[in-house]
Amino acid sequence: MVFSAPARRSTTKGPAGRVKLNTATSEELAELPGIGPALARAIVEDRHRRGRFTTVDALTRVRGIGPVTVERIRGLVAP
Repeated sequence: MVFSAPARRSTTKGPAGRVKLNTATSEELAELPGIGPALARAIVEDRHRRGRFTTVDALTRVRGIGPVTVERIRGLVAP
């Protein structure tokens, strides 16, 4: 008989497998279209410095992320 460990919910994935902006690593954020390593680091730094993102639109407070980038990733992320 073989037993496997119970499945654990990812703390960095939200509804429908969306990346959670407030818990994702810079590596996970860098995989999003239009983000890349530099912006991913900026997101994490901003999150540590200014606090949680309460909406996806709040990403525009990060230098280098504008409305076009937010719209591109809106369906892939969750606050």
